[in-house]
Amino acid sequence: MSSHVITPGPYRATKLWNEVTRLFRAGMPLRKHRQNFRHYSSCFMASAAVDWLHQLLCSNSNFGPDVTRQQTVQLLKKFLKNHVIEDMKGRWGTEDLEDNNMLYRFPSSSPLKPIPCRAPPSDCSSIKKRPSLRDREGFFKFRSIKKHEKETQENVDPAIHAQAEGLSQPVGEQVQRRALTVEDERDIWRDITLTHLQRILGVASLDDVLDQRYVNPQNIIHNMTKVTKHGVVTLDDKTNDLPHWVLSAMKSLANWPKYDSAQPSYPGFERDVFKTVSDYFYSLPQPLLTYELYELFINVLGLLQPQCERVAIEALQLCTLLLPPASRRKLQLLMRMMSRISQNVDMPRLHPAIGTRTLMVHTFSSCVLGSAEECDLDELLATRLVSFLMDHQQSILSVPGYLLSAITDRIQYLRTAQVPVDGVSDTCDPACVPLPIYAFCHQISSAEFEQQKLASSQKAMEELLEILLTDQNLSEKDRRKKLKQFQKQYPEIYRRRFPSSGGEDQTNNKPKIKPPLLNIKKTRHFSIRN
Repeated sequence: MSSHVITPGPYRATKLWNEVTRLFRAGMPLRKHRQNFRHYSSCFMASAAVDWLHQLLCSNSNFGPDVTRQQTVQLLKKFLKNHVIEDMKGRWGTEDLEDNNMLYRFPSSSPLKPIPCRAPPSDCSSIKKRPSLRDREGFFKFRSIKKHEKETQENVDPAIHAQAEGLSQPVGEQVQRRALTVEDERDIWRDITLTHLQRILGVASLDDVLDQRYVNPQNIIHNMTKVTKHGVVTLDDKTNDLPHWVLSAMKSLANWPKYDSAQPSYPGFERDVFKTVSDYFYSLPQPLLTYELYELFINVLGLLQPQCERVAIEALQLCTLLLPPASRRKLQLLMRMMSRISQNVDMPRLHPAIGTRTLMVHTFSSCVLGSAEECDLDELLATRLVSFLMDHQQSILSVPGYLLSAITDRIQYLRTAQVPVDGVSDTCDPACVPLPIYAFCHQISSAEFEQQKLASSQKAMEELLEILLTDQNLSEKDRRKKLKQFQKQYPEIYRRRFPSSGGEDQTNNKPKIKPPLLNIKKTRHFSIRN
C-alpha cells in the first residue's frame, strides 16, 4: 500500500493515526474463515493481522524498522478499543486482543479521527506576551535603512567612506550608550533560536507546533554556556542531578567491564545494574523531553527521512536546547550509556530473547518521549525518535556553534550601538524604548544624499591635496609626480588651491612643477644602402 510522509504541522499524531488506519483498512486481506462449525466471510485472524501490520509499520517511513511484533499487537489492541476493528460478534472497546487465531472484521462506520479545529486567537488574548525584538517598532525599518545605505554607498569613492560615515551623526545631538538589559539579552537568545527552528521545520508559525509560553530563554542560555569540555550540561543545583548511585551504575554499564575492578562479578550482575538504571528513569515524574514539548518533538519526526538526516539532526539540536538543564543532562548521559552498551561486543546479553540494541530502545522509549494524555501512537513514535537519538547523540546533544556565534555577535553589536537621548524617561518600560539597532542612523532622500556625496567628496579631495603638500615622507620627485596626477584628475580643486595664473601657491610648501617636456619628433634616418 502506498503511504506518504506526514510533514510537520499541527495535530501530527492524529494525522499519523488516520494514515495507519486508512492503510490497514485498505490493505489488510479479508478471507472466508471457519470457526466453531460456522463460516465467516470478509474477516481475518489476529495473527494474520499482526503479520501484515508489522510489515507495514516497518516499511513505513513514519515509523521505521525498529517496530517490534509486540508493539504491533499493542497497536491492534488500540484499534479494537477505538472501534477500528471488532470481533465477529460486534464487540469492541472492553475486549482484549492476543496474537492468536481469533477472528475480527472491519465495522461499517469510519474509524478515522476528526482533526481538531484550532482555537481562535481570542482564546489566547489573556496571555501577555512580551514583544520580541522583531515585533518592536523600527526593527524592519532599520533593515530597510541599512539596505538603502548599502545601495547608495556603492556609488561613493572608497577613499571618502571614512569622511562620509562621520556625517551620519547629527551635529550637536547628545548621544549616549544604552546598555542592554538582562531581559533584552534573554529575548535575543530566544528569538534567534526559535527563528532558526522555524526555518528548519518549514512551518508558517511555530505556534502550530509549540506553545511558546513554555519556552524559557534561561534554559537555552544555560544549556549552551554551562557545559563541560565534553558538552555535558552542568547544574548549579546539584539536587536536580542524577543520584550518585545511578551515575555509578550508568558508568559501570557504559564502560563494561573496565569501570571498577572491585565491583561484584556474580553471574547476572550486569542485568541487575541495568534494571537499577531503568527503574530510576521509570520513576521520574515525566519523560525527559517533557510533556510541554511533546508536540514539537512529534513534528520533528517528520524530518527523520534518509535524505533529510542532516536537517533532522539540526532540528533536534535546537529542540533539545529548550529542555530544562536537568532534563537535558539526564538525556545526554542516558543516550551516551545506551550508545556505548549497544556497541560493546563484550557486554553479556541482557535479555535472553531480545538483542541489546532493541532492548535499549524499547526499555527507555517511554522514559524519553510521552504525552500527558494517553496517545495511541506514543510507543511507536517514541521508539522511532529514541533510535535516532541514540545513533546521533553526539551531534544532536552538542552545542551548535553557528547558533552560539550568531547570538553572541548580535548581543555584542547591540551593546556597542549608540542611541540618541531624545527625552526618553529613565522610568519608562525598557521594552518601549527603541533599541539602539536603528536609532543612530537616519534615512535621507536621494537629493540629500547626492548633495552630501558631492560635498564629502570635495572635502576629502581637498584634504588629500593638503596631505600631498605637507607629507614629509614624500620625496620631491614623488611629490611632483602625484601633484601632476592630482591636477589632471581634479583640475577644479587644484585651481581653487592654487588660484594664481601659474597654478602655484606662494607658500613655502609650494610644489615646483616643471612644464611637460616638448615632444621632439624624431627624424627618420635612411641607410646609405637603400
